[in-house]
Amino acid sequence: MPQCETKYFGELGYYSQSIIEFPEGLPGFEGERTFILIDRPDLKPLVFVQSLVTPGLCFLTLPVLVAARDYRLEMTEANRRSLGLPEKPAIGRDVACFAIVNLRETGTFVNLLAPLVIELKTRRALQAIVESGYSHEHPLGASLPETAAVPEEAGITAGN
Repeated sequence: MPQCETKYFGELGYYSQSIIEFPEGLPGFEGERTFILIDRPDLKPLVFVQSLVTPGLCFLTLPVLVAARDYRLEMTEANRRSLGLPEKPAIGRDVACFAIVNLRETGTFVNLLAPLVIELKTRRALQAIVESGYSHEHPLGASLPETAAVPEEAGITAGN
């Protein structure tokens, strides 16, 4: 089993089929293209998006449906084509969708404007700009449910 060195979780084993590939990288991190998801039961509903190359690069995320139960994923045509998605991709069936968490002194916010979208079959991903008026600073409520909208059969998590 391959190992991934992380700054926050030490060395973790992962399955090669669990690798998430961002062909274009992420904005500000264009050279970072391979990641794994760390989904630990003791930290649910948080999901950590860990770089396989840079141990200190780890994004704190939440499934978008945890942050906003009525979230509608409306991607640009170019983003949908890039991942080979239908016109209206379904979260949990076609894609996993995560909002990056931003912790500040004034509160905790999530980026619903530009979620991380992972096509479940190919594990290809991108940070999409959605076309439905969401904010990059959506305030996060004080209490979060203990559920994450990531289908277990997708097999995209790693870490213990």
